[in-house]
Amino acid sequence: MAERSTAAVDVADNSGDEPLTAKADQSTADGEAQNRERDTDDVEAQGSGGTASPGKVSPPELHSGHKLARRYRLEECVTRLDGFSSWRAVDEKLRRAVGVHLLPAGHTRARSVLAAARSSALLGDPRFVQVLDAVEEDDLVYVVHEWLPDATELTALLAAGPLEVYDAYQMVSQVAAAMAAAHREGLAHLRLNPNAILRTSSGQWRIRGLAVNAALRGVSSDTPQRTDTEAIGALLYAALTQRWPYESDAYGLAGLPKDVGLIAPDQVRAGVHRGLSELAMRALANDGATASRHESPCTTPEELVKAISEMPRIRPPEPAFTAPPEYQRTTYQQGTYGRPAPHPRVTQPVPTPPAPLQSRTGKALKWAVSALLIAALGLGSWQLADALMDRGNQSEDTNPTQTDDGNDKNSDKARPVHTLGIKGAQEYVASGSAQAAGDVDKTYDDDSSTYWRTKRFIQGPELAPYKPGVGIVYDLGSAQKISAASIGLRYGGDHTTIVLYATDSLSPSTGVDGMKKIGTATGTGTSLNVKASKSLKTQYVLLWVTAVPNAPSDGYSSAGYKQAITDLKFTG
Repeated sequence: MAERSTAAVDVADNSGDEPLTAKADQSTADGEAQNRERDTDDVEAQGSGGTASPGKVSPPELHSGHKLARRYRLEECVTRLDGFSSWRAVDEKLRRAVGVHLLPAGHTRARSVLAAARSSALLGDPRFVQVLDAVEEDDLVYVVHEWLPDATELTALLAAGPLEVYDAYQMVSQVAAAMAAAHREGLAHLRLNPNAILRTSSGQWRIRGLAVNAALRGVSSDTPQRTDTEAIGALLYAALTQRWPYESDAYGLAGLPKDVGLIAPDQVRAGVHRGLSELAMRALANDGATASRHESPCTTPEELVKAISEMPRIRPPEPAFTAPPEYQRTTYQQGTYGRPAPHPRVTQPVPTPPAPLQSRTGKALKWAVSALLIAALGLGSWQLADALMDRGNQSEDTNPTQTDDGNDKNSDKARPVHTLGIKGAQEYVASGSAQAAGDVDKTYDDDSSTYWRTKRFIQGPELAPYKPGVGIVYDLGSAQKISAASIGLRYGGDHTTIVLYATDSLSPSTGVDGMKKIGTATGTGTSLNVKASKSLKTQYVLLWVTAVPNAPSDGYSSAGYKQAITDLKFTG
């Protein structure tokens, strides 16, 4: 049974009709997409915007300065077609820019737009431009969404040329992972194109118009997962070649030559990454045929994410090093300070050095300096001999008893290093849910085959801002001085960052910012040593993980940013 979606799912509209659903577990029935994305907004403005007619409803007559709900002030109309309009507006209550879609309440697609907006808002995934409000009021339906002033559309990026290999890899990885998460919740986009993909100033990729853009234009698909997957393949193809992978021109990009069919990106442009070229071909509707071999096609975003994880990871380019300018030696003879510059071809006379001291005064000074040197040598020899004699007398002292007042600065050096016992532990949750609260004792059970594992994160290596960190508080039984900690890790690569804090109990009364830092370390291997930067005594120690590496799938979780800890030992 083929699935059908109009991008508004799991939310019943106000008309009493049943909600439109697109269950992700039916994705295996997807076939070839029937509504291939080839149009642009300009084409849609001429009457090819969707599959449903908006009827005779006229777009509302609004103008700049109009306020919605006494809060959203319309500033600039950016789109007006097919019975609806889109605006840049200002939220006067929160003093921030927002985007607004407007259409009459009597529009044939008003109900589906409201349902799509509300279902998209429930997803709450930060990789999508968030829907902030969806309202029917005064014969108007309007949807308010985020406005990202620091973001750039993929359309504008491609106008300057193809993306670098690492940027294209990041784009397809983040977009595919985001759409896989959306389809797991029953949401489809159906209008993924370069206008819907944004790159922020921090390098993150965001998707706008999830479910809403398709509902506004009446776009639907019997195979929503296949439609979105093929659209991601088209985005990657365009990013690699600066060409649209169909015969018609679109989004400011030239299409492929007619009558040649779909050819691989590395045949369109020299220097294209082979793995990304094959990935684009597997996502597009070509039965998985690539330039070098036959692979099974990717028909869902989830399959595309799996294919990306099986590729060798593409690392960011090394930062370019600019050599400093050659040092120019400057002397007083090269400058013109205090006198005019000499003629370029006139040789300057070298001044004659002063004659050595040959007079009676010079001879007297020589003898005086020699006498002072002899006296200094004699005095130094006498002091050295006296010091050696005193040391000999001390070594012959018949009373060898020494008094230690406990304040010797070197006493710590002689103190032996020993392993501190751990009496108990408890997972520390700063925000969200716990990672594996029942496995904390496996970090110090002297069994290298058992671990405490974090959950898998989509972005990384830094866990912030999605989570400030994850960790475990350990009870040492009594106040102990900690000099170091050795930690066994399951996954290497990227980097792992761990910070040790002194806290007041297994359930700390303050956040991490209120604790005293013991030490921190970052590593890329399967073990990490954290040395104390301060001399502190504490009974409770928080092991706080703030960055984890990108690890492949295993028997415990799929590929992503994650880490596992074992063989923990504190030394004092």
